[in-house]
Amino acid sequence: MKSLVLSGCGTALVTPFRDREVDYAAFSGLLDRQMAAGVHFLVPLGTTGETPCLEEEERIKILQLAKEKCPDRPVIVGGGTNSLAQTVRSMKLLEPYGPDAFLIVVPYYNKPTQEGIYEYFKAVADASDKPIVMYNVPSRTGVNMTAETALRLAETENIVAVKEASGNYAQISEIIRCAPEGFSVLSGNDDETLSLMATGAAGVISVASNIAPALMVRMTEALLSGNMPEARELHHRLTPLFRNCFIESNPVPVKAGLAAMGLLAEEFRLPLVPGTRKTYETMRRTIEELGLI
Repeated sequence: MKSLVLSGCGTALVTPFRDREVDYAAFSGLLDRQMAAGVHFLVPLGTTGETPCLEEEERIKILQLAKEKCPDRPVIVGGGTNSLAQTVRSMKLLEPYGPDAFLIVVPYYNKPTQEGIYEYFKAVADASDKPIVMYNVPSRTGVNMTAETALRLAETENIVAVKEASGNYAQISEIIRCAPEGFSVLSGNDDETLSLMATGAAGVISVASNIAPALMVRMTEALLSGNMPEARELHHRLTPLFRNCFIESNPVPVKAGLAAMGLLAEEFRLPLVPGTRKTYETMRRTIEELGLI
């Protein structure tokens, strides 16, 4: 059995900034909101958190705050890069501060072969006693991890899950069908959560749950309990939010929405910049229609 079994809704947390610095007070407030909504696990320091633009001290403090505010929820932290040595350094930097697992992306830019992806993740797993969650997102990395490669890696003791954002249902379905006991397949796209969980995925690492955590928790719990009528109703209710969170590059729209809710400043670190006025108004209107403001 795997050392950590993930299911339900995990939130890919944004990183708030104010005056070019991390806004830890705003981040603390976001964590409180997630806890109140009953989110099942938390994922700071991922793509949505603008992690490539964070300094080491900032990453440590964000992890410390997440662990302090959410002591009874798994905290899975992003630690992947396109360099094995740098990824291992990142993991060693954060390990003393108690992450429950690491989210490691398929190496980007290098465009490795499937054997290269396999050897990379094996080396990452060998470098840490912590559970590893693989992250397949070809739209950002430039290369897809196939079902065959993911399933080979799923046999590794401390590789416990895959966040699948390939958008390839047949591929993801094959991983679900053949996965070993205790290995979790997690949707990496909010709008695919219903279809994937209906066919055996364990949950989602969600962007939309930054804005609507309680609704995402309800939807995943409905799916886990087999309550398809409620799950379908929530999926259709949330579909405009799923869509509009990606009308510009993530996390630009979700931060616009959180700013409209008064939860953070609409501030980024370059190369990201605030979205257009249209994006802000679209997100504000979508959130109003959900009854969240």
